[in-house]
Amino acid sequence: MMKCPVCEKGRLKKGKVKETMFGVYLGEFPAQICSKCGESFTDESITREIEQKAREKGIWGLGKKTKITRTGNSLAVRIPKEIATFLHLKEGKEAYIHPEKNRLIIES
Repeated sequence: MMKCPVCEKGRLKKGKVKETMFGVYLGEFPAQICSKCGESFTDESITREIEQKAREKGIWGLGKKTKITRTGNSLAVRIPKEIATFLHLKEGKEAYIHPEKNRLIIES
């Protein structure tokens, strides 16, 4: 058994991991899982399979950088077109915005 390259304390064992991306479930995949820290590792072919599932679900590449701009006394966040389309956001639609630790959550 291999030693975990992350925590260096646990041993890697065969198992399965449930993969999600942007809150979308992609499936269960074989992986090597650390017995101590729980970190998981997939081989190249499984990683490609996970990427393909994300592409099929239309979420591959949705993570984007954006600029925060000033609008009057407030700040505004630009939502990239791909994300707006994926979330069915339209101009004028109401949304609820709140902080969560160091994240900004926008719920539509």
